[in-house]
Amino acid sequence: MTDTPRKPLILELDDEADPSLAPPVPDPEPQGQAMQLAARATQPRSALTRLALWAFSAFFSFALSVAAWDFVTNLLARNALLGWVAFVLLAAAVLAAVLLALREWSAYARLMRLDTLRQQSELARASADLKHARRLTSALTAIYANRPDTAWGQSRFKDRAADVLDADALLNLAETELLAPLDALARGEIERSARQVATVTALVPLALADVATALFSNLRMIRRIAEIYGGRSGALGSWGLLRRVFSHLVATGALALTDDLIGSVAGGGVLSKLSRRFGEGVVNGALTARVGLAAMDLCRPLPFSALDRPSTSGTISRALAGLIGRGADQA
Repeated sequence: MTDTPRKPLILELDDEADPSLAPPVPDPEPQGQAMQLAARATQPRSALTRLALWAFSAFFSFALSVAAWDFVTNLLARNALLGWVAFVLLAAAVLAAVLLALREWSAYARLMRLDTLRQQSELARASADLKHARRLTSALTAIYANRPDTAWGQSRFKDRAADVLDADALLNLAETELLAPLDALARGEIERSARQVATVTALVPLALADVATALFSNLRMIRRIAEIYGGRSGALGSWGLLRRVFSHLVATGALALTDDLIGSVAGGGVLSKLSRRFGEGVVNGALTARVGLAAMDLCRPLPFSALDRPSTSGTISRALAGLIGRGADQA
């Protein structure tokens, strides 16, 4: 039996295809992956997860307390001097834990006071209650009594508040005179954080570095915004506020990338001419600006009425104007 020689299979086509004429593979549009991952990290946990975390933390704290007490009592039985040293250190640790808990509770109470003022102001506007509005403005001036950046506005408000006989007008006067300089400080903090997130995303190629930067920058930005408006939130309060902001944005779809966001950032087709890394940084910075504006709404003691709410496009344009200009020149 002889083997037949194998021949290559040749397919003849009528028209020869030119590979150079094939369309280029389009790059996917930047979607702000760092901010999306940061939002997932701060989403509220389920009830079962919260129960499990509480149970594990309670058991760990109880076991640690019992072990510390046994250590001190056993050391007292063996050596009185060393035992008293351990007892003093344990008492100092407990005192520090209590002081930290009180500070966190005080920070949480300050944030809740701002929430209460905002809710009560909406009720005062709806009911046109002048007495209610005067109580609210008195509480607002008490919050900012020792703030030098609102001293001029407080003096103007006190000079004109007695002549105002309408609840809406009184609240508008308080918003204009007391909150306008604080709004400027909050906008500056938002622009600074958006610029930082965009720069790190565009220039640092390390994996997850942009996610860590976005999470840290947003947490610091929200904490600073709360301090500007009188909240001075602690560590746990800042993290809880960050989760509230992200939950609000995710629920309303404000973290989704839309055409108006790209247009406001890049102005037409500029973003498509830049590198993908730079485009991702611009989008992450834009989403950071949205987070900051949502934090303003949550931390502000009065909702926007007399003053215009800062627009996303305007905030992004001011924050990223230099980055976009340099990227466009390089393109």
